[in-house]
Amino acid sequence: MENNGKIRAIVTGVGMYVPDKILDNAFFEKIVDTNDEWIRTRTGIRERRMLENGATSDLATKAAEDLLKSKNMSADEIDVIIVATVTPNMFFPATACLVQDNIGAKNAWGFDLSAACSGFLFAFQTGCSLIESGKYKKVMVIGADKMTSITDYTDRNNCILFGDAGAAVLLEPTEDQNLGMQDSLLKIDGSGKEALNMKGGGSLNPPTHETVDNKLHYIFQDGKAVFKVAVKGMADISYEIMQKNKLTSEDISYLVPHQANLRIISATADRMGISQDKVMINIERYGNTTAATIPLCLVEYYRNGKIKKGDKLILSAFGAGYTWGAIYLVWAI
Repeated sequence: MENNGKIRAIVTGVGMYVPDKILDNAFFEKIVDTNDEWIRTRTGIRERRMLENGATSDLATKAAEDLLKSKNMSADEIDVIIVATVTPNMFFPATACLVQDNIGAKNAWGFDLSAACSGFLFAFQTGCSLIESGKYKKVMVIGADKMTSITDYTDRNNCILFGDAGAAVLLEPTEDQNLGMQDSLLKIDGSGKEALNMKGGGSLNPPTHETVDNKLHYIFQDGKAVFKVAVKGMADISYEIMQKNKLTSEDISYLVPHQANLRIISATADRMGISQDKVMINIERYGNTTAATIPLCLVEYYRNGKIKKGDKLILSAFGAGYTWGAIYLVWAI
């Protein structure tokens, strides 16, 4: 185990928000050459949500407000706000600043973190490190993405995958070494940059009529290439963190996987030797919400009474960058 100090970071609160508008598979049958059966068998998705009016800060703010309300706590108590997102309202100010202002967290500092579908894991590790430093007592980690804002609805392979959502967790310190984040394995490999990206909008390809006409401001994904490395990356890292911490499949209460594709999730569970009933899944209702998928699962399963204090969880993701990783977390509430 990595942390030999006296402080561990535990999750003490959760919050979430999904927009009301539902895009079901029938919607996509009308706009691209696809059908419900094809989408379900290849991805596991039946519907996803779309934020019609608003931006990522609205998803993140509502998730933060839901967390604060459920904890009956004031935003004044928050020390740090970390927002994991690849769809910030704008490059600057950071979406974390907008959330801070929206909720009135006048004592907090914060920042955005960009790691695509692994964003929540990277932000969670960062938040835990801030808690473990002993300097901060309440760190809010939010995963939020308005993926519909960067989705090309003429691209039949990609448009069916993505939805909008926001979810948040509150991290606080404990001296109980048996609770909280026990270990993490996080990795990046920039050689995968050509297979999954958004080429437009940054300093390489600033917005022009040409970049817009060439659809450079939408997600580009080489589906087959990404699927192949994602299956191996997520499965291997999840198995590796189990081995490193001498965990058997019986020890694990749940795998909490990034919700990109049901087949990738199943392959990861198989590699870990755990049955499907020990895998958190809600992809059928929300699709791929990028940084929001893992916390969204945690909130729903916790509120449905499916996870309890002491449960051992493996959080796992793979995303653009490439980025990937796994976290071994013992639930504390």
